[in-house]
Amino acid sequence: MADEAEDLVDGETEEEGGGKRKKIILFVVLPILLLLGVGIGASVMLGVFSAEPPPIDDESQAKVEEVVVPTVQTTFFEIPDLIVNLNTSGRKSAFLKIKISLEIANPADIDIINQMLPRIVDNFQVYLRELRIEDLQGSAGMYRLHEELLRRVNIAVRPAKVKDVLFKEMLVQ
Repeated sequence: MADEAEDLVDGETEEEGGGKRKKIILFVVLPILLLLGVGIGASVMLGVFSAEPPPIDDESQAKVEEVVVPTVQTTFFEIPDLIVNLNTSGRKSAFLKIKISLEIANPADIDIINQMLPRIVDNFQVYLRELRIEDLQGSAGMYRLHEELLRRVNIAVRPAKVKDVLFKEMLVQ
């Protein structure tokens, strides 16, 4: 029995010693490893330990210099101010005053647009006179107006191409 008691006492001290080792590993070694991992990860992500970027050799520099970005030639064409009566159901009339610019990709198309200007203005006025005040409210209304005017102007000036319709001023009264 004495031997068994000694084995139990020895076993308890060994288990307590094992518990102390586990606590040391859990509370000391593990946080140190965790901090080291975070530090190494951050340094890799931020490039703290990276060397200077490699020098650019003359051949690759020459290739970069040879690449020339083509300049975009955008031309704007002013449409005369349009003032139209909006479609209202009541006695009170509402007016729309709008200033529009057309964005043209090819400057050579200005002559075609100048020749077709009466048709463009007519198409715009016919469309705008049928609008109601509710049609112009909100960003969705402005988007629909933009898209419809762009479609109508491109039909009128075909084969020339208008890239965009820009609203300079819009007043509903």
